[in-house]
Amino acid sequence: MRVEVIAVGTELLLGQITDTNSSWIGEQLAMEGFNSFFQTKVGDNLNRLSDTIRLALERSDAVICCGGLGPTQDDLTRAAIASVMGVPLESDEEMEERIIAMFAGSSRRMSMNNLQQAEKPAGTEFIAEMPGTAPGLLCPLDWPDPDSAGEPLPKVIYAVPGVPWEMKEMMSGTVLADLRKRAGLDSVIRSRTLRTWGESESGLAEMLAERIDALDESGNPTLAFLASGLEGLKVRITAKAESASEADVILDREEDLLRGILGPLVFGVDDETMESSVLAMLRERSMTLAVAESLTGGMVGSRICDVAGASDVFLGGVISYATQVKYDVLGVSPGPVVTSEAALEMARGVRTLMGTDVGIAATGVAGPDAQENLPVGTVCLAVSIGDAGGGVEDSIEVRLPGRRQQVREFTVISLLGLLRRRLSAID
Repeated sequence: MRVEVIAVGTELLLGQITDTNSSWIGEQLAMEGFNSFFQTKVGDNLNRLSDTIRLALERSDAVICCGGLGPTQDDLTRAAIASVMGVPLESDEEMEERIIAMFAGSSRRMSMNNLQQAEKPAGTEFIAEMPGTAPGLLCPLDWPDPDSAGEPLPKVIYAVPGVPWEMKEMMSGTVLADLRKRAGLDSVIRSRTLRTWGESESGLAEMLAERIDALDESGNPTLAFLASGLEGLKVRITAKAESASEADVILDREEDLLRGILGPLVFGVDDETMESSVLAMLRERSMTLAVAESLTGGMVGSRICDVAGASDVFLGGVISYATQVKYDVLGVSPGPVVTSEAALEMARGVRTLMGTDVGIAATGVAGPDAQENLPVGTVCLAVSIGDAGGGVEDSIEVRLPGRRQQVREFTVISLLGLLRRRLSAID
């Protein structure tokens, strides 16, 4: 089954908003086993949008329109679909009442143009999920077969909002299941992602070369690599089976094999992050943590605080961006501050200052200009674990790739990765 994606909105063409929706939808379609050969962006123009939908129906079995379902004059997706289907728009009284109730429940004033969202092309239905005020559409239709004069082909148009979390709820709740039903798919495709850190993408590929060759022969499961910055380097396993439980058995077996090859490089699965992994390890050991940051300017602490419940482990930190702060607050010895020794003194200093079991620190040159005669990307990382953890200390210098933001992001995951390794060694 061929599924085409149309992203609607002039702001996408102008670069004012990055179209991450199409990428996410494309990934979900691939995971479900659907072919998606085209993704199109089109502005808020009724004729161009209608023509784009018609072209998509000519070459695909299903079309997903993303965006253009709001209440303003430039939200034209409903009207375009009605035009393509050759039917009028009709207002749905039940949906009108639902929209009115949503605004009343949120104590927001509703302008009358919001009731435009209760319109749908005749003969279509609203998508059941409605996390916002913009209902989605499920629009089955018959389309002329260009290769014969026979019966028209059954096709379908879906319309989902451009707000990412609203779109994802409708896709996950209705659209993907409806596509599977229409395609008559009995098999199940499931994926699992192992998150790794400490090796390059090429290094992982080399480590897994024999396993990849074996999987190329069998065809199930499959492996794919995705470099994701401070989220780590991901290895995605995708399995196909007749049921979800059978697919999970395949995933479990493959995960065990890959962990046997990659060992401690794997720090998490699916949505697990390096920071959630480290916090769990500290919690298991009843240890508290403090952070001293220079070039990252608070990014490490921010990532840690993104994890719910971090406060029972993470007590706080010092953003010692200026050199004098390193000297005066953290007790770093006067002299160069982008050294392994300075990083270790920062880690010790913040551990003492905060009264924690563990202190970690990062200092370095993020760029764009070199400092202390060191090239951009030179970063020093340190971990200081007190007597409760055996008095373990470590400090390293690394050279991280990329421009300023990439260097800072890689510093975050590299520092937390260093802490993870040292905590593992305590056992």
